[in-house]
Amino acid sequence: MDEKIKPLLANYLIAIGDDELILGHRDSEWCGHAPILEEDIAFANISLDEIGHARLWFELAASLLGEDPKTFPDQLAFYRDWDKFRSIQMAALPKGDWAFTMLRQFFFDSFENLRLEGLAESAYPPIAQAAAKIRNEEVYHLRHTAAWVPRLGLGTQESGRRMQTALEALWPFALQLGVPLAGESELAAQGLVPAADALRHKWLEIMGNAMQEAGLAIPEIGVPAVVDRSVQSEDLRQLLLEMQEVPRQHPREVRW
Repeated sequence: MDEKIKPLLANYLIAIGDDELILGHRDSEWCGHAPILEEDIAFANISLDEIGHARLWFELAASLLGEDPKTFPDQLAFYRDWDKFRSIQMAALPKGDWAFTMLRQFFFDSFENLRLEGLAESAYPPIAQAAAKIRNEEVYHLRHTAAWVPRLGLGTQESGRRMQTALEALWPFALQLGVPLAGESELAAQGLVPAADALRHKWLEIMGNAMQEAGLAIPEIGVPAVVDRSVQSEDLRQLLLEMQEVPRQHPREVRW
C-alpha cells in the first residue's frame, strides 16, 4: 500500500470507530432503564457490540500508523480531547425516549450494514476480514431495530406521535451519515472502501420505504445539519467528561 494512503485509511477507520464508540456509550445509558426486561438485556448487548467494533477499527488504524494495537484503542477512547473526535453528531445526541433511541439506532444500523457490505470487499484484507466479522453481529442489530420501527410507528397514537417527533429531530443529523469522510474518494478509487455516494443513495431509498411502511413522514430536508466531522457538539463534550473521568484520574491503573 502507498505510504501516503495509510494515514488517510487510518483516519477513515478512526472516524467510523468513533461512531461506534460514542453510539455504544449512549446506548449503554439504557442499561437498567429499558421499557421491558428482555429489551434491557438485548440493548445492553448491542451497546457492548458497538464498543467492541470500535476497538477492532482502532486496532486496524494502529497497525497502519505503526502504533501498538494493544494500547492505541485506549489512547483514542480515553485520552483524546472531545474536539479531536470525528464521530457524527447524531451518535452523541442525548438518548431521549425509546422512540428516539430506536430510530437513531435503525438509521445507523441500516447505513452501517451497507458500508460493511462494501468494506467486506476491500482490497485491504485486514479490513475485509474485520468487516465480515462485524457484519455477522450487525445483521442482528438491524433486524432488532427494524422490527421496532413499525411496532412503534403503527402501535398506538402516542407511540406514532413519538416516532414522528423523533424522526423530525433526528433526520437532519442522520443525513451526515452519507457525507464522505476526508480522503474517502482516494480510498474508494483504490478499492479500499465503498464510495459514499452509492451508499447514500441506497440508504435513502431504504429509509424512504421503511418510514412509509411505519406510517411516518420524512421531513423535506435534504441538507445535513452538520457536514464537517471536525465540528463537534456540547453533547459530545459532556458524554466524554463522564466516559473519560476514571481513566484520566487513574491513567496507569485502567485498561479498556
